[in-house]
Amino acid sequence: MSGWQFFLFEVFPYVALTSFVVGLVWRYRYDKFGWTSRSSQWYESRTLRWASPMFHFGILGVLAGHFIGLVIPATWTESIGVSEDAYHLVAMVAGGIFGVMTVVGLVALVSRRRLTRSVFRATTVNDKVMYLVLGAVILLGMVNTIGVQLLGGGFDYRDTVAVWFRSIFWFRPEGDELALAPWSFQAHAVMAFLLVAIWPFTRLVHVLSAPVGYLVRPYVVYRTRDPQPQPSGYASR
Repeated sequence: MSGWQFFLFEVFPYVALTSFVVGLVWRYRYDKFGWTSRSSQWYESRTLRWASPMFHFGILGVLAGHFIGLVIPATWTESIGVSEDAYHLVAMVAGGIFGVMTVVGLVALVSRRRLTRSVFRATTVNDKVMYLVLGAVILLGMVNTIGVQLLGGGFDYRDTVAVWFRSIFWFRPEGDELALAPWSFQAHAVMAFLLVAIWPFTRLVHVLSAPVGYLVRPYVVYRTRDPQPQPSGYASR
């Protein structure tokens, strides 16, 4: 493992995670009212109506697949009767479907943001950087799924990339494991941690929000000044 691989595979993940945690605390403390996705539905809704659900459902499926592949060891899935061949087949098919949904949704959202003048004017430099990094992560993921797994003969990332990923959270990073992976897996992992590093400073921060307060807040009473029709049989006094 070379010097730059040591930095990217064993040092940079902790830099990214530190930026993530500290950034979230800073953002919540000093920019609480900016903790939002800054919705642009007001400017254009026709494309947003189908592109946004497609992207969000696609990315949820992709993240679920990454969780199973990276966090859950292969021995666990084998212990419940799921062979490696069956796992990789399901992962490739499901990953391909959810990946295509994500790509189509993201392309539509980015095109809408670029081609709709009012939406483009509301786009910040911060947004452009976020979309660039997010797009690179997704594109590299599709290269792995289609280019390596489907057309390139396959690669068992659960014995290399997954081991490296879990080792980071045990504070014993094994960068040598990631160094064994194809370049696209390495680039995908590094870009993913770069996305984690900038996450708190972008509109992606809204992913970590949940309207829990709506469950316990009091009812909102609406009244009108307009005269209401009297019910039948009502006798005025």
